[in-house]
Amino acid sequence: MTRPTLAELHERLSNAFPGAQIELRDDSGLHVGHAGAAGGAGHFHVRIVSERFDGLRTVLRHRLVYDAVHDWMPQRIHALAIEALTPIERPAGTSARA
Repeated sequence: MTRPTLAELHERLSNAFPGAQIELRDDSGLHVGHAGAAGGAGHFHVRIVSERFDGLRTVLRHRLVYDAVHDWMPQRIHALAIEALTPIERPAGTSARA
């Protein structure tokens, strides 16, 4: 099975986090030759800004993101680097929605 496209991943996360700002990057090319990439699974970076993260510790925020893609791991997604932020924590200069 091959890695999801950025559009597929964006759709999945948008459904799990309605109204969230979602920024994605496919880092799979940086991991060519890595054991996890051998079967076609992807390496992705995601930044999600959502009010849903208010009051949650980092590990709980990440669990919510992993829950949204759990059926794709590890066959389609080998690694997922996550930035899960509240709107107040959003870095300056980023858009309100992606």
